[in-house]
Amino acid sequence: MPQTPVYLDYNATCPILPESERAVLSALATGGNPSSVHAFGRAARGAVEAARGRVAALVAGDPAQVVFTSGASEANMLALRALPTGRVLVSEIEHDSVLNAQAAAIRLPVDPEGRLDLNFLRETVAEGDFVSVMAVNNETGVIQPIAEIADVVRGAGGRLHIDAVQAAGRISLDIEGLGATAISVSAHKIGGPPGVGALILGRGVALRAIMPGGGQERGRRGGTENTPGIAGFGAAAACVLESREREQVRLAELRGQLEQGLAEAGATVIAAGSPRVANTMCAALPGVPSEKQVIALDLAGFAVSAGSACSSGKVKTSHVLNAMGLPDAVSGASIRVSMGWRTTAQEVDAFIGAYAAMAGRFGAMAKTAG
Repeated sequence: MPQTPVYLDYNATCPILPESERAVLSALATGGNPSSVHAFGRAARGAVEAARGRVAALVAGDPAQVVFTSGASEANMLALRALPTGRVLVSEIEHDSVLNAQAAAIRLPVDPEGRLDLNFLRETVAEGDFVSVMAVNNETGVIQPIAEIADVVRGAGGRLHIDAVQAAGRISLDIEGLGATAISVSAHKIGGPPGVGALILGRGVALRAIMPGGGQERGRRGGTENTPGIAGFGAAAACVLESREREQVRLAELRGQLEQGLAEAGATVIAAGSPRVANTMCAALPGVPSEKQVIALDLAGFAVSAGSACSSGKVKTSHVLNAMGLPDAVSGASIRVSMGWRTTAQEVDAFIGAYAAMAGRFGAMAKTAG
């Protein structure tokens, strides 16, 4: 067991970056309400607007079109509840905040490698439809063919919302180049503080406030802005954009090391043939339930997860893996390992050793029971 627990669950929440932490503390020390006209209010407004520009840069967007929210779940809900005027289409592998926003939405299937079925989309989408698709899946790391999806949706006269929670800071995004109506992003997934996110609108896109409040965020989302959280979000956004290319190269090397080690221990890597973000790997150990693996690895000093971390601490069969056509024996025996800015090669080596020991122990128990 490592002397210090090893965190390998960055897709659930990324440890806060030092630059983001400093920005949060500075904003807390400054105080002030961004809507106040005195010096303290102006200082708070300055911090919010500076962050607005940095967050917009995550998707090459217009700062004036950034709507700060309490997180990406609210941003998704805002997009799915306020923007559609016709039918809503969502992929089967979306986050629960999208799936639950429109219960009557048409579900778009994915192929066995976890990528949206473009032929089905072409046959289904029609003028006036509102399509919501995540750019990167939170469980498998699979990158969706978002440019092709955008072309299909635009060509049919539809509108596109992109959940970029796991994509921001990892892949290049251009809201205007894609012709997207809106993109959702989250602070704590990129090393910012929890409790803040944003819905970034395309140029000229209007948004009806679901919660008008006092008219904050240009009347698009009421409530006093979370100035410390927003300041930290902006700092994190600037950091991940500056380090994106070299960090993805480093993490790709670590993932290669990780996948080789786990495969030698008997694991099956999910969606190994699909383009994936460098920090994420989903692996199954058939015959060993996900919950048992997560608990055993936690006891060994390693934090990983089984699927999404947004289900009130519950471990359940992954709807993402089921949508990919994987049987319960595989989807119910999978874990997600996600790395980030603090992950080292030594930690990955140690994890491989712990995983191999766990696999051997459970294998021996199964043979004994048989």
